[in-house]
This record gives sequence, structure tokens and C-alpha cells, in this order.
Amino acid sequence: MVYKSYFLSFGLLACCLAANAAEPIADRFIADPSPHVFGDTVYLYATDDESNSGTYWDSTSWRAYSSRDLKHWQDEGSFLSVDVFAWAQKDAKAWAPEMAERDGHYYFYAPVGGDKIGVAVADNPLGPFKDAIGAPLIDRAKDKNAGDEPIDPAVYLDNQGQAWLYFGTRVPKVVKLSPDMTSLAGPILDVKISGFPKDDPDKKYGEAPYLHHKNGLYYFTFSTGWPGQIVYATGESPFGPFTYRGVILDYLNISTNHQAIIDIMDKTWFFYHDNLLPGGGSHKRSITLAPLEYKQNGEIEEIRKNHTNGPQISRKTAPGFIEF
Repeated sequence: MVYKSYFLSFGLLACCLAANAAEPIADRFIADPSPHVFGDTVYLYATDDESNSGTYWDSTSWRAYSSRDLKHWQDEGSFLSVDVFAWAQKDAKAWAPEMAERDGHYYFYAPVGGDKIGVAVADNPLGPFKDAIGAPLIDRAKDKNAGDEPIDPAVYLDNQGQAWLYFGTRVPKVVKLSPDMTSLAGPILDVKISGFPKDDPDKKYGEAPYLHHKNGLYYFTFSTGWPGQIVYATGESPFGPFTYRGVILDYLNISTNHQAIIDIMDKTWFFYHDNLLPGGGSHKRSITLAPLEYKQNGEIEEIRKNHTNGPQISRKTAPGFIEF
């Protein structure tokens, strides 16, 4: 991987970013953050809420941003649309994306239409990208155990060189990727999570799976629903099983919650989206970030966020609440 540490100035920015954790990184509506460190630059890939109808998540392209310091972000434009996948249905939507790098190639994992995940490849983090295999990587109609909605892909590359793809709503899924990053190396399996508090029925897996490793533990983070909290579970392997540990980010004033986590210069950063710009809401979201802190016992400190757009609301009355 090309995850090198050139960020000598990041430590100086920590206090500033912590104080402004709820500030959007851009003046454009973007959501579903997928941040990555390639060389000396952080690239952030996102769903382009600016171009949707405002009544649904119906944008058809993804947008990218770049930064050398996590403070100043360059809008790199709409670098890819669902049109790159000739097999995509006419009304396919561009939902929460993921990127991974291996051997100098950049692989973009794209949920298309809610029932398929495609993969595009390029030799540059910003493309141009082409369809890597000319067919879906994951297809609900063809792949056993793909689940109701194979969306929200997240890739983790372990220290043995094995790539793992996580995805799915309601039941989290995981599958090994082949070294080519464009084919599956085994069956799609359910991710096992135990230890949810029995007195809190809202504590369950909803969507937005993400895996990171810290101090010998694997942290599986996800949203609990629509709307949901970002919570975490820990395990001893990328496959799990995982045990529920607690909340990282409480309910927001919008109907979705989606996170990603990266390490830079011995500091961990938590990216998420919220209602932060005028005219925003459940379908017009903004991406922000905050430092993520760990206790000595491995627990994660909950991010205490001031809801500047109004008081917290219950999951039963949140705008855009989705019934399934």
C-alpha cells in the first residue's frame, strides 16, 4: 500500500480541528465519506448530494476532494459517474463509495442501483477510471448470501496482504478479495456481532460497515439504522466474531449516519456526515471530521458533538426516517 507518513504538520492542526469538528470541509453538499492517504495527500471520495433532487439520494456521480493538511480541501470535481458501468440500469444511483490502492492501481468500489457493487480501476487516485471487469463484482440476483441490499462497500487490507470487502444493510457481510482486487476469493459470509445490550432494541446493525485496526484490536464500526448511532464492536481478526463495545457518535438531526476512520502521524481521525450547511437535511448532507480518542482499555471515547442545527430528535421522529 502507499500509505506513507509525510504529514509533519498534522499534529499542529489537532487542536484547531478538534475545536471545529462540526465545520463542513466544503461549501457543497457531500456525504458518505471515504478518506484515504495516498502519498502525501488525503483523498476524500463522496456521494454528491449537491446534484440530487433533494427528496431522495438519487445523484448519479461521485465527487472527490484532496488535502495536504486536513484543513484546506481542494474540490477535485465529479470524477466518475454510474455511466462508467455499461451494465448499470438506467435509473441507477451513485451511493456510498469506497476506494483502495494496491500495487500502484486504484480500485473504486461503487454501489450501483442498490442491488449491485461495481469496481472501476485507474492508475491515478482521480482517474480516469474504467470498469475493471465489465460486470458487477457483487450482484444480489446472482451471488449467494449477498443480502437485501449490497451497498456501503468498505475495504480493509490486513498486514498479511489479504483484502476484505465489507458491505450490506441489516445483516453485515464480508468476503475475501483476490489479489487482483476485482474478484472474490471465497463465499460471502455474515459478520457475527454479539453483546448488544438486551434492554436497548435500537442497538443492532443497520448499515455503513467499516473496519480499522488499533493497538492489537480490530474495530468494526457501523450505523445502527435510519437514523442511527455510530457504534463499534471489537474482535481479534478481520473476520471477527466481534463483541459490541459502545457508541462513538450519537443520533444526528438527519436520517442517516455514515463514518470512516484513518490514522495519520499517530493520530486517528473520524469522518462523518451531518446537517451543517444552510438548506441542508437528510438528503443534503455535509462531511466533517473529528479526532478519535482511545482509553487505555481499548474503549473509544464518544464524540461529544454540539447539534448547532437544533436539538437532538428521537429516531422515531427524525426527518426522512426510512421504514423497512
